[in-house]
Amino acid sequence: MRAWMVPAAGVALLAWGEWLNRRWSKTLVNADRQGPGAVVVLGYRNPSDSINLVNRWRVRAGLRSVGTDDGPGTVVVFSGGPVGSDIAEARLMAEYARSVLRFEGRVLVEDRSGNTWENITHVVPLLADAQRIAIVSQPAHALKARAYLRRQRPDLADRLVRGEDYRLGEWTLLKPLLAAYGLWSLRGITAAERKL
Repeated sequence: MRAWMVPAAGVALLAWGEWLNRRWSKTLVNADRQGPGAVVVLGYRNPSDSINLVNRWRVRAGLRSVGTDDGPGTVVVFSGGPVGSDIAEARLMAEYARSVLRFEGRVLVEDRSGNTWENITHVVPLLADAQRIAIVSQPAHALKARAYLRRQRPDLADRLVRGEDYRLGEWTLLKPLLAAYGLWSLRGITAAERKL
């Protein structure tokens, strides 16, 4: 193998990870929804009573998804039960948003879910008044949740908008791994379900 091929293959792998994560972040969303909304932040298995790195990042991505033009009625919904520890992921995320990031907006906590399907099932009653719904997680996980919302409540799925969980250059070195895992985790979502 020629010496230039190794760096070129690495660059191609990083570009593939960026491209796929960006594509997932823009799938099953509407761009033109206005009005007050809800930002649903999905939790990640937290093995201890303190918030882990992934959940801290998801909280930050969720809070940056609250746009300045969303209106005063926008609410952030943290979703996740006690998976991996005795304290619900949603409670850890809400506490982090309030105490560390000093978020002063409206917050709701859904703390019973043990998986993505349950996340959507349990947050649906909290979304009835939202004109815009953003689901925030790693892009593949957020896409899976959007597909689950379309299965459970197609009327609410029409209100989906893009969250700010993808940024060029963020998690770049991990994006190929996240993309590979995302392909595996999305295997139950059909090609037809990935289209509006």
